[in-house]
Amino acid sequence: MRKSVKSMLSPLGKAVALACSLAMCVSLAACSSSNSDSKSSSSDSSSSSDSSDKKGQIAGVTAKGKLGEKPTISFNTPMTVSDGSYVVLQKGDGDVIEEGDRVCAQGIALNVKDGTELMDTWTKNTPDCSLKVDSKTLSSTYYNQIKGAKINTTIGFGVNAQDSSGYSYILAMTFVSKSKDLKKATGEEVKNVPANLPKVTRAKNGKPSIDMNGQGSVDSLISQTLIKGNGAKLTDKNTVVVKYTGWLTNGKQFDSSWDRDSTIDADLFSDSSGQHQVIEGWQKGLVGQTVGSQVLLVIPPDQAYGDKEQGSIPANSTLVFVIDILAAY
Repeated sequence: MRKSVKSMLSPLGKAVALACSLAMCVSLAACSSSNSDSKSSSSDSSSSSDSSDKKGQIAGVTAKGKLGEKPTISFNTPMTVSDGSYVVLQKGDGDVIEEGDRVCAQGIALNVKDGTELMDTWTKNTPDCSLKVDSKTLSSTYYNQIKGAKINTTIGFGVNAQDSSGYSYILAMTFVSKSKDLKKATGEEVKNVPANLPKVTRAKNGKPSIDMNGQGSVDSLISQTLIKGNGAKLTDKNTVVVKYTGWLTNGKQFDSSWDRDSTIDADLFSDSSGQHQVIEGWQKGLVGQTVGSQVLLVIPPDQAYGDKEQGSIPANSTLVFVIDILAAY
């Protein structure tokens, strides 16, 4: 559970957080100023924007390079771009991206003033997999261009600076892979769950219900796997996609993503100040679990909200969660 309520979705989603990571990079003055030019492959696939300057498109931008590898982006500088503008730079040769897909993208951000490279995920091979193709959460510009594209497609999106950074840029995103998130925990039911723990039952759609079974306050964290998934093991470097329900020990539900028919993306790593995005009980209780698992957490106050009231959660509350781990990146 997040420490505080945040807006989770920008016009691009959490990433098209390649842009978000760029903003962070610029604010920390940590961006590379290297030029984006690189040698082309002999098996180049090349494309450019239509000079007819169709509405919403960026004219005069080209890309060269082998599909699925870092492209060389060229354009005359300085140039201007508007938010919501785009150009299809390379048409991919892979599977078609569909509604509901989770897409991993590599990206380059180029300053339109002088062509310098502001951000690059290719060099360290750190694709961003937080992009979910969802008509409810992506702006129409990004949704319409990404849905229906093929893997290995590269699209340049224009971002016009609206803050003190002063950087307007083209974000060239290459879609390198796709997958589907689970709908609910899927795996092997765990036997021999301790009899004194809360009892969890599930509806056909996976939504959990709970009998507290006399559960009271605790002084230490309880993390009990209920369904063991066969997916990747979570580390403290992951962002995890989950559905969850939370209760007080008196059985009162205070939150449930199931009731909203939604998921959340929760970082299990700390930020630059050493703080975690989620409460400590989530971070400690989920690291080491596997994708596909359902986990029961009983969290002591000092790993939740401590002596501070949080909405309908009283101060010094022990919290009980059932969490389905649907994906991780």
